[in-house]
Amino acid sequence: MLYQRVDELRERAAERMAGVLREAAGTRQARVEREVAVTRYAERVAKFDAAEKGLCFGRLDRRDDERFYIGRIGVLDEEGDPLLLDWRAPAARPFYVATAAAPGGVRRRRHITTRDRRVIGLDDEVLDGDAAGEEGLIGEAALLAAVNAGRTGRMRDIVETLQVEQDEIIRSGPRGVLVVQGGPGTGKTAVALHRAAYLLYTHRQLAERGVLVVGPNATFLRYIGQVLPGLGETSVLLSTVGDLFPGVTAGRAEPPATAEIKGRAIMAEVVAAAVRDRQAPPRGPVEIAYGDQTLRLEEEDYRRAARAALTGPVLHNQARRIFVRELLDQLTRQVAQRLEAVALDDEGRPLDGGDGLGALGEADVRALLAAGYPQELLDAGSVAGDDGRPLLDEDDLAELRTELAAAPGVRAVLDELWPGLTPQRLLSDLFADPARLASAAPHLTDAERGLLSRAPGAGWTPADVPLLDEAAELLGEDDREAQAQAARRARAAAERREEIEYAQGVLEISVGSRSSDLEEGEIPEILTAADLLGAEELAGRQETVTRRTVAERAAADRTWTFGHVIVDEAQELSAMAWRLLMRRCPSRSMTIVGDVAQTGDAAGASSWEQALRPHAGDRWRLAQLTVNYRTPAEIMAAAADVLAALDPALEPPRSVRQAGVPPWRLATTPAGLPHALAEHSAREAAHLEEGRLAVIVPEARLAELAAAVAAEVPGAAYGPDPDLERPIVVLSVRQAKGLEFDSVLIADPAAILTASPRGRNDLYVALTRATQRLGVLHPGAVPAELAGISEGFEHSVDNRPFNF
Repeated sequence: MLYQRVDELRERAAERMAGVLREAAGTRQARVEREVAVTRYAERVAKFDAAEKGLCFGRLDRRDDERFYIGRIGVLDEEGDPLLLDWRAPAARPFYVATAAAPGGVRRRRHITTRDRRVIGLDDEVLDGDAAGEEGLIGEAALLAAVNAGRTGRMRDIVETLQVEQDEIIRSGPRGVLVVQGGPGTGKTAVALHRAAYLLYTHRQLAERGVLVVGPNATFLRYIGQVLPGLGETSVLLSTVGDLFPGVTAGRAEPPATAEIKGRAIMAEVVAAAVRDRQAPPRGPVEIAYGDQTLRLEEEDYRRAARAALTGPVLHNQARRIFVRELLDQLTRQVAQRLEAVALDDEGRPLDGGDGLGALGEADVRALLAAGYPQELLDAGSVAGDDGRPLLDEDDLAELRTELAAAPGVRAVLDELWPGLTPQRLLSDLFADPARLASAAPHLTDAERGLLSRAPGAGWTPADVPLLDEAAELLGEDDREAQAQAARRARAAAERREEIEYAQGVLEISVGSRSSDLEEGEIPEILTAADLLGAEELAGRQETVTRRTVAERAAADRTWTFGHVIVDEAQELSAMAWRLLMRRCPSRSMTIVGDVAQTGDAAGASSWEQALRPHAGDRWRLAQLTVNYRTPAEIMAAAADVLAALDPALEPPRSVRQAGVPPWRLATTPAGLPHALAEHSAREAAHLEEGRLAVIVPEARLAELAAAVAAEVPGAAYGPDPDLERPIVVLSVRQAKGLEFDSVLIADPAAILTASPRGRNDLYVALTRATQRLGVLHPGAVPAELAGISEGFEHSVDNRPFNF
C-alpha cells in the first residue's frame, strides 16, 4: 500500500512538472515562476526515487493502541493523514530513544527488513520492563545484523538502527559550532550525514543556502555519496577542501613537510605581505615611452597616487583602479601641457603668426603631430583661454586620457607599479621568486622557504587552495574578470535582442500569410500565434534553460555562504583550511566530527580548542560518541595498545560485539614482503566471498606493494582514486581514513610508524578499519605497539580451518 501511494505521488509530480513545462512563460517573472515550480516538482520526483529502497523500516505500537510506521520520507493519504512518518519527525523519535526503563508510551518497537518491495525480516522489542541489550542498545538484533553484514564499497545509512547517543546529536539545534568527538567505529560520519538530513528537514530555510559537507578526499566522498540522496536530501554539496576554489584543480602531490608549512596560520600573514609588496612603488623617478615622447613620473607622484588608492578598506584590485586613475590624470596633464607649449612660443604667440584666437597654422599642426597629438583633434583646431593661451577642452582631455591608457608603454609601467592580480598569479609569482618569498616570509627559515619554492605552472596542490582563497579575499576581482563579466552580460543582452527581433519577424510573416488568404474586410475565424502572444513571449519560449541545484550553484561560486557546514575527519584540517571554511559559514552554524587520536596530517589539530579558538573563541560545545559499533572487541584490544602508547589518557570506545576471530601477525623479510602480502591477500579474499578486503601499506611503498597484490589477484584496485567497490583495494593510511572493510591486512607497520611524526596516529587508524578480521605482516621484528597481537593466524575456506 505504501509503495502504491508513493508511485501515485511520483507520477502526479512528474505530470505536474511536464504541465508546467508546457505553459507559456513570456515575461521574465513568469519564467522564474515556472522554473521554481519545475525545480520543486523535480525535487519531489527525486525524493520518491531515492526512498524506493527501504521505504519503511519500522513500526511503533503505543500503549493507547495507536500505531505508526516509520520510513525514510513522510507519506500522506488523500485526506492528508500520515501513512508513513518521516524518521526525522518528532512523532518518530521514540523509535530511537524508547527503552524498557523509559518507554515513553511505546509498547512495542518493530524493525522491518525489506529487499526491494518485499518484507524479508521482522525484529520486535517489547518494552515491558525487560532490560535492553547488554550495552543498552536500541534494536540490538537489527543493529548487529547491520554491522555484521558484508561491506559493499559504499556507505549505507543507519536510519533504521540509530542509537540514543547518536540520535541526541543528530537532533541538536543548528546554532553554533557542535563538535562530535568519537573514536573509531562510533558512527561519526553517519551521525554527521543524518544530522544534515535532519537539519534540512526541520529548518527548511537552510535549503536556500544549502549544506556543505567536507570530507578528507575524493575516495571518501564517493564512499558516502549515496547516503544523503537515500535520505531524501539533495541540497547538499560534498567537497574536499581542495575542491573549494572554482576553476582550480588541486591534483598535484607535494611533500608532507611542504603541505605542513602551507597549513600554518602564519601563512595568512605571508599572503597579506605578498599583496602589500605588489603595492610598493620603486624608489626614484620612472620614465615612460609614449610615442616619440618620454614621460616622467616623480617618486612623489606615484606615492601620492598610492596614498589615494589605499584610503579606506579597499581590496588590492579595487585600489589599483584608483591608483591607475590618479596616475593617468597626472600623465594627461603632463602631455596636455607639452601640447600647449608646442602650439605657442614663449611669449604666447602662435608659432607661424596665426591669429590671436589661437587658430593652428600648418607649422603648428606639423609640430603637434610630431609630438603625438591625435589628428582628429587637430582637425577641429584649438581654442584659446582668457589669457590668450590655447587650451584643450574636457572632451580633448578625455580622448587624450583614453589614448594614454591604451598605449603599451603606459600600460606596462602601470602594471609594474601596481599590477592587477589574480590569486593564481600572486601565488605563482611568490613561490617562483626567492626574493619575493624572502620579503613576504622573513620569519620562515631558508629551508622552509626552499620547500615552498617551485617553478611557475607546476600545478596546484590541496594545501594551495586555502592560500588561494586567502589571496582572493585580499585581492578582489581583477579588471579582466570584471571586463569578462561585463562582456558576458552584454552578449546575453544582444542575443536576447536578436531573439526578440527574430520572433517579431516570425509573427509578421504569420500575419502576412494569413492576410493574403482573406477577402477584403473578412475577419479571420482561426486565431494564430500573433493573436495570443508578442515577440518577447515567443522568444522566451525558445530559451534553453539550464536548471542548477543549490549545490551546483554553490560549487561554482567561491563567495557562496552556506546555511550549515559539516566537516568530517576535521582533525586533519590545517589552520589555513579552517580559515577558508569559516568564510563559507559566517553564521558559524557548523557540525565538526572527528577524533584527535586519529590525526595523521602534520598540519592537523592536536586538540579541538587549538583548532576552533581562533574562530569561535569558547562558543562551541562538545558531544561525545563512546560506543564502537564497527570494530570487534578483539581488534579494538590490539588498537588500544597503540592508543595507550600515543597518549595514556585517551580512552578507546567500547565495542558492542566480538567477531570470534582474533587478530594475527606474521613475520617476514623486507625482500619477501611483496610476495607474502600478495599470497595472503589472495587467501583472505577467498575467505571473504562477498565482503571487501583492504590492504593498507606505507605510502612510500604503495605502488610497489599494490603491483604485487594486483599480479596475484587480478582486479585489485589501487591508485590515486581507487574503486572501493572492488573486492580488494590497496590503500595508504591517508586514503583509508574514514572507510571500513570486512577484513584488513596491514603491511610493514614499522614503516607506517616512522613515515611521519604522527605515525602512531596513522597506525591506530589502520588497525581500526576492519569490521571482522585483521592481519599484520611485519618485516623483521614486530613494533612494540603490536607485540600483544598473537603470532600465527587462522584462515577458513569452505568452513574448514587451516593454520599457518
